[in-house]
Amino acid sequence: MNREHHKNYSQELHRDMEALVFGHAGPPLLVFPSSMGRFFEYEDSGMIRALAHRIDQGQLQVFCVDSVDTESWYNKDAHPGARIWRHVQYERYVINEFLPFLKWKNWAPQISVTGCSFGGYHALNFSMRHPDLVSACVTMSGSFEIKSFLDGYFDDNVYFNNPPDYLQGMSDEWFLRRYRQMKIVLGTSDWDMCLDANVKMAGLLHSKGIPHWLDIWGDNSKHDWPLWQRMAGKYF
Repeated sequence: MNREHHKNYSQELHRDMEALVFGHAGPPLLVFPSSMGRFFEYEDSGMIRALAHRIDQGQLQVFCVDSVDTESWYNKDAHPGARIWRHVQYERYVINEFLPFLKWKNWAPQISVTGCSFGGYHALNFSMRHPDLVSACVTMSGSFEIKSFLDGYFDDNVYFNNPPDYLQGMSDEWFLRRYRQMKIVLGTSDWDMCLDANVKMAGLLHSKGIPHWLDIWGDNSKHDWPLWQRMAGKYF
């Protein structure tokens, strides 16, 4: 399997950022790490192994981006406004620096986006904010409400990065039309601690007429990598 490690200085974040790329061809899949995870987490947790047959056959090319969660959402030493601003900078990094790199490696017109647990938040939020770039969004045990990270602080950056808020208020047909063309999968399980978050998100999407697949695994699976490995084999 083709495996590439990349490390570059980010002008948006003013620090080095790293990434892993797996595969030589196929539709690109952008992977966000889970809570405070790094670019190597997807590989270390067995997810690349679960997708190896598709990657080896040139049916999928996986791009594992780094995160700055410890500097944003989980940075309790920073003011909440600084936490959300660091996330805004991170999104700018993904849009202005990482995606051009991805497009240089893979010329596909659109990408699929995925993430497990808090990576599911990143995946859904990115997809809903940039539906012109994303053809498919697959979340696995995602949690989508981020206001609990901000100690009651609220501003426009919080609103427009909290999917339960801005999707509820969404009436712009430019966005809604693209949402309705996107493949959206909300994977969860009957014993998943994020089951309720996924059920609520499915209800919100339904209220906006946005097609989606709420897939609840009824096998007593818990919020952990063995479940997500099996989900990856099913969804991709």
